Amino acid sequence: MVGQSEGRKVVLLEPFVHQVGGHMSMMKYDEHTVCKPLVSQELSFYESLPLAMQQFTPQYKGVISVHLKKDSLGNLTLLASPSLQAESCGRLDHAIGDSAVTIWHKCKWAASTGTGSEHTLVKRCHTQITKTFKDSCPGKMLLRTDLQYHTDPLLEDANGNQPERKSYNPWGLHCHRQHLNRMSSKYNENKLHQFLLLENVVSKYSYPCILDLKMGTRQHGDDASEEKKARHIKKCEQSTSASLGVRICGMQVYQVDTGHFLCKDKYYGRKLSPEGFRQALRQFLCNGNHLRTDVLEPIILQLKALLSVIRKQSSYRFYSSSLLIIYDGLEHKENTASLDNHLQGHFQKTNCTTTHGTNHARVDVRMIDFAHTTFKGSKCNHTTYDGPDHGYIFGLENLIKILQNILEGK
Repeated sequence: MVGQSEGRKVVLLEPFVHQVGGHMSMMKYDEHTVCKPLVSQELSFYESLPLAMQQFTPQYKGVISVHLKKDSLGNLTLLASPSLQAESCGRLDHAIGDSAVTIWHKCKWAASTGTGSEHTLVKRCHTQITKTFKDSCPGKMLLRTDLQYHTDPLLEDANGNQPERKSYNPWGLHCHRQHLNRMSSKYNENKLHQFLLLENVVSKYSYPCILDLKMGTRQHGDDASEEKKARHIKKCEQSTSASLGVRICGMQVYQVDTGHFLCKDKYYGRKLSPEGFRQALRQFLCNGNHLRTDVLEPIILQLKALLSVIRKQSSYRFYSSSLLIIYDGLEHKENTASLDNHLQGHFQKTNCTTTHGTNHARVDVRMIDFAHTTFKGSKCNHTTYDGPDHGYIFGLENLIKILQNILEGK
């Protein structure tokens, strides 16, 4: 269990700035661990995870208790108490204890709803949090102020627009703000909430390039209301979820020519045509200088291995789950030009060309978000299905086919 034997002092943890998709807020617990609100169905999945799937999911590390605290100035703080994990129905009636862990440092969210647009709120929080963590951790930039949405014809919306509010990547902060506001408005300050502790699957990467893909042809869970079911069916029908069995939920890709991450969110992904999806995959593999063919083959090999595993998982339905594809934006020296030139920003802007390195880079393919996953033997009430998840398999097959075409230069 993470945290049980660690130091007794209060630990300041930063927001998880590499969250590129989803709506559930993720937080960084330590260098190798993130946490998220516990959903019983997801916990049930991790507790009975088939051995063959373990290499394709984050490691499950346990459960912690979390409560929200607001000071006299309106600053909201999330405190995690590992030693209180068994007291999920209790209350915490005093301030920070020796074993408490600060997950969200004082971030003053606007209390009123009529004082400005979402852009203003997000931008203000982005500025405040950046300053907070720069002051707290001198010399280490925890939140990049330069995460840019570069104008690129492959990455514009259906009308060719790049909305002003996307001048930087706000997605993680957007999720945090919504989550804290929900907790603050719905629950008493000392109510305990349970959070899952999971492996931080990007911790080993210097510049994690992340593609978050919503997998399958169906996104609603068995427990969805008729209204929610209809909404999710419509989203699938109007996106590549129906035609390809996969759609982009978010991404960030490091651009060596600018030193920035190029980022996109789920709203961009919903608007893509099948051809736009193919172009976006190519963009995810392009570092602003050339196509990263060194990561393509290992990604394809891992996807094929995952496909083989999923085909054998009878009764599993991974509704609304995502698939992360991860590689490092910082290339090995033998596969690229001088890193000194790269780090000094001396690369000249060029179109993405294909280079053929002989060394394969480290990549990860991980399934995440199992709040609506069902399987025979699950503790949650749901429909029992026979055979594998054919919608998920359809998406994987198309994804592999598109990446193979890119590798072959088609």
